[in-house]
Amino acid sequence: MHGIIVVGVDGSDTARRAARAALRLAAAVEAPLHVVSAYGSDRAEIAGSGSDQFLISDADLAAKTAQSIAADLAHDQDGVRIVAAAVRGRPAEALIRYAADSSASLIVVGNRRMQGIGRVLGSVANSVAHNAPCDVLIAKTDE
Repeated sequence: MHGIIVVGVDGSDTARRAARAALRLAAAVEAPLHVVSAYGSDRAEIAGSGSDQFLISDADLAAKTAQSIAADLAHDQDGVRIVAAAVRGRPAEALIRYAADSSASLIVVGNRRMQGIGRVLGSVANSVAHNAPCDVLIAKTDE
């Protein structure tokens, strides 16, 4: 494998398991790993009180999620270049667009919501698998 591995994360335990699977693969093939979190809008809120107020946006929260997981992964593995990114859009669409824009070789997603009613209604993994511009690995992330 010669290109970037992209893993989609949302802060959930299953996404963290998918990220660890992506890290193991990136280490094995000496590929860079991009940890990507999607956000749906440019909505922002002011939090805090008095003069201690902060502007919190969906983009900031997604970036912090990706950065947090990337930092956790960096502690587990030396030698893999890890990049964190936040991308606007629905999760599947954002991952697909990011993979295309970065010329990724592989997208890794977890298998969450691929059983039961989620399978009928659709899942991120299903959408990515059917529309990705590159190979897709669906990591087993359920217990």
